[in-house]
Amino acid sequence: MMHIKKYLLKCLHRLQKGPGYTYKELLVWYCDNTNTHGPKRIICEGPKKKAMWFVLTLLFTSLVCWQWGVFIRTYLSWEVSVSLSIGFKAMDFPAVTICNTSPFQYSKVKHLLKDLDELMEAVLERILGPELSHVNTTRALNLTIWNHVPLVFINEQNPHHPVVLDLFEDNYSGSASSTPAPGRTCSAHGCKVAMKLRPGSSPRPQEPLLPPQCSHNGTTCNFRNFSSATQAVTEWYALQATNIFAQVPNQELVAMGYSAEQLILACLFGAEACTYRNFTPIFHPDYGNCYIFNWGMKEKALPSANPGAEFGLKLILDVGQEDYVPFLTSTAGARLMLHEQMSYPFIKEEGIFAMSGMETSIGVLVDKLERKGEPYSQCTVNGSDVPIRNLYSDYNTTYSIQACIRSCFQDHMIRNCSCGHYLYPLPRGEKYCNNQEFPDWAYCYSALRMSLAQRETCIDVCKESCNDTQYKMTISMAVWPSESSEDWIFHVLSEERDQSPNITLNRKGIIKLNIYFQEYNYRTIEESAANNIVWLLSNLGGQFGFWMGGSVLCLIEFAEIIIDFVWITIIKLVALAKSLRRRRAQACYDGPPPTVAELVEAHTNFGFQPDTATHGPDAGPHPHEQTPPIPGTPPPNYDSLRLQPLDVTESDNEGDAI
Repeated sequence: MMHIKKYLLKCLHRLQKGPGYTYKELLVWYCDNTNTHGPKRIICEGPKKKAMWFVLTLLFTSLVCWQWGVFIRTYLSWEVSVSLSIGFKAMDFPAVTICNTSPFQYSKVKHLLKDLDELMEAVLERILGPELSHVNTTRALNLTIWNHVPLVFINEQNPHHPVVLDLFEDNYSGSASSTPAPGRTCSAHGCKVAMKLRPGSSPRPQEPLLPPQCSHNGTTCNFRNFSSATQAVTEWYALQATNIFAQVPNQELVAMGYSAEQLILACLFGAEACTYRNFTPIFHPDYGNCYIFNWGMKEKALPSANPGAEFGLKLILDVGQEDYVPFLTSTAGARLMLHEQMSYPFIKEEGIFAMSGMETSIGVLVDKLERKGEPYSQCTVNGSDVPIRNLYSDYNTTYSIQACIRSCFQDHMIRNCSCGHYLYPLPRGEKYCNNQEFPDWAYCYSALRMSLAQRETCIDVCKESCNDTQYKMTISMAVWPSESSEDWIFHVLSEERDQSPNITLNRKGIIKLNIYFQEYNYRTIEESAANNIVWLLSNLGGQFGFWMGGSVLCLIEFAEIIIDFVWITIIKLVALAKSLRRRRAQACYDGPPPTVAELVEAHTNFGFQPDTATHGPDAGPHPHEQTPPIPGTPPPNYDSLRLQPLDVTESDNEGDAI
């Protein structure tokens, strides 16, 4: 260790021999030798010009530092620029998902919806003719469903004291003013129809956005208002149907939907024939059985040979409109969506409708989006860095922000309402919401769906995909089949599907689709760094050279002077430490330090004991005081002919020449 210490000490001194051993010498040396223009003039000029050049150098140095801060802050903002490029190549045909707008066949779910349908008919009669239908509609109804989430009339003729009336009660149900109003009647013309939601004892969302509006018999209730009775009864029926279907096993739900053989009458891809067997079935809670062409799960994606309608996908569908659920589905037609292979089709949010009795042609253009990852944007490659469990991963599909947001909502639904919603995948070990096990789930779900805090939380947590493909569609429609050809077309299709000589199809259910690439040009929208490291260095160097005439070598010189300052500081600290250690060693003696003769005698005569008497005027006998022994140190090696700096001599009292 001693040898290493001496070696490092010598290195420090040798490094410091050029500029000097004081801060002043070092500063003068830097100003006299630097390539930066200003410091040289400070040394060379007279007093007045020296002051002027000092002020100018300080001013321009401040400008350079300010400009550097601006450029570094701009670089660290991680801004991106977007470039658009157009390519031309053969592309894979997109995956095509088609669904019937009615999720189930009414003939197969009628037994499940019997009580709900009767209740719905009574509600409509009450809304349309309250005086005539009120007495007879409540006797044979099963009001178990109604009692969980009823519909009410709200009379707002007096905005400060609105009156709330139950649809199936002749008397007062509740009002904000707590003033009874017996005998009051109302209709959709004079009142608003609202959904009455009652909270129970299960956990609440942290921020319910439905404020209490009434209190009757100690029960707090909330109202969800609608501008139209049509919207109110449709939302109410869908909510009650969700409660019913949530208790039915998934296999039975699939059996009650439209099969692929019923829905897909004809298929042609390019010049090759295809059938319903070329479609992959998937159950969607909103649309029932859906079917995906070219999903790419089991086989390779199909390429498109050429652009144009003759090289695309041609389909003839029969939606069977006569078997629609009357109160659940008010739209007739098909729902379709184009998406990437191995991606889940969120057809409710991103799909389009195709009308019955029409031929719909869809020309497709492709946009490929390539986003920069961190730190430029919060995008993800595969969703592995997103803290939300992807409930759609059971389908072996790729990550998407829609999957993340819906999984996040289901997670909040389970944590706040103790059950999962029927429209979203369910984690293992959890149950779907229903009125029997979770009586207040409708209130909790409505409050959570309207919660701004919940939406912001999911948006902040979920990330966009770094690579995405979007399909831009150009849609055109025409009547199909024409009046002159519908007879033979319906005859042929009826014979092929039902083996019947009679016509079993009609214009209300038939749909023709043509899906094709308009052209093979595709657009790539790519993000790139707006300010890269080359931009940063160029601007830093330009500002430094313009204001101070400096370069990279000047920066190296400045770094060198900083290192020299550090070396001088270390040398002074080492010298100070040794000086303090020497003073502590001298403090061990009671009297003056030993003379040279005493040191020589102690070195040559090991039995020698120095005089312990105190030489001061106040000296007294101390019989019990012992003087520490003087080590047998050899006599000092005088080196009076060598000249060394004071710091060097102090820092090396071992006698080493440096």
